[in-house]
Amino acid sequence: AGAAAESRFISSAKGKGLFATKNIRKGETVFVERPVVSSQFLWNALYNYRACDHCLRALETAEENAQRLLGKSSLVLPHPEQCSIRKDLHQQCPRCQVTYCSAECRQAALEQYHQVLCLGPSRDDPTHPLNKLQEAWRNMHYPPETSSIMLMARMVATVKQAKDKEWWIKAFSQFCSKTANEEEEIVHKLLGDKFKGQLELLRLLFTEALYDEHLSRWFTPEGFRSLFALVGTNGQGIGTSSLSQWVHACDALDLPMLQREELDAFIDQLYKDIEKESGEFLNCEGSGLYVLQSCCNHSCIPNAETSFPENNFLLHLTALEDIEAGEEICISYLDCCQRERSRHSRNKILRENYLFTCSCPKCLAQADDADVTSDEEEEGEGETDDAELEDEMTDV
Repeated sequence: AGAAAESRFISSAKGKGLFATKNIRKGETVFVERPVVSSQFLWNALYNYRACDHCLRALETAEENAQRLLGKSSLVLPHPEQCSIRKDLHQQCPRCQVTYCSAECRQAALEQYHQVLCLGPSRDDPTHPLNKLQEAWRNMHYPPETSSIMLMARMVATVKQAKDKEWWIKAFSQFCSKTANEEEEIVHKLLGDKFKGQLELLRLLFTEALYDEHLSRWFTPEGFRSLFALVGTNGQGIGTSSLSQWVHACDALDLPMLQREELDAFIDQLYKDIEKESGEFLNCEGSGLYVLQSCCNHSCIPNAETSFPENNFLLHLTALEDIEAGEEICISYLDCCQRERSRHSRNKILRENYLFTCSCPKCLAQADDADVTSDEEEEGEGETDDAELEDEMTDV
């Protein structure tokens, strides 16, 4: 990570935080981090958002991506040479046919978890324990998705395959864990009102598919709930899109003014048409566990933000302001619109989704404001749900 930042323990209430080890300029990349484990969301994959099974790199060309989102196979994108997708490098697992963007990803998946999770010829067999687990999860967790049972499955498979099991168990245990009551709240948030019965059903299916004696604690009701809460609290949304990569590349082209205006108008119209057809679901989406990023605390006036500019699971943390050595690096768990709302509204969202009350400088400065939401905010109240949070988390 180039050691521009390190995690430090702050207090038992706040847990860890991430601090700058040297002066960081606005616009600089603080670090690039790969996840310990990641996985595409299950509905996202089911709806043909084709992504590398390991690094989530989008596998469609920008044109195919746009055609599918528009429902229009005749669409032709200008400047096709600006698309970064290399289909000649794609590979499949010879046993179960899941697709990877490269030989490197296929190998990395095989070495870390895929031997355990490869379905082989049972890929389409609904009675296979892993398929039953995925089907049960999809039936509990409709889009917009915020988590995936397969992230937990890959954690188990990673430990199962590892020679040094303790190293991995320790790696996963460094993600912040919550008290039993907080865990219940998080599970409740992810699974809704039927959560107790659903959690037990998931645990039984999870056990049937993946039980391992080295990890027996993860399969007990308490341990499974903890694992579930760990993924629910620390899972960072990942979004990739070959279309947005193409748009960024087109933006950077040096074109005569008239051509530039034509291209910009084409792209604006394309996004409007796609929104009518596909709504807000533009990206291949999943989530991952990132050691450093998970140490970043929230602020309503963040000095850094996460993004996925390489069209895969590599998370870039970029400074939004100059950050001095020793200063805490904070990101926002809220999107831009939510950050503009009253302290009361912001904290309502943070309490419901992340179980804490914010005490950033902005919230402290507004501490004396009335604890009510203004009328125009009330109208928007109902809309602020996981979808918006997720959008912020998965911005490409």
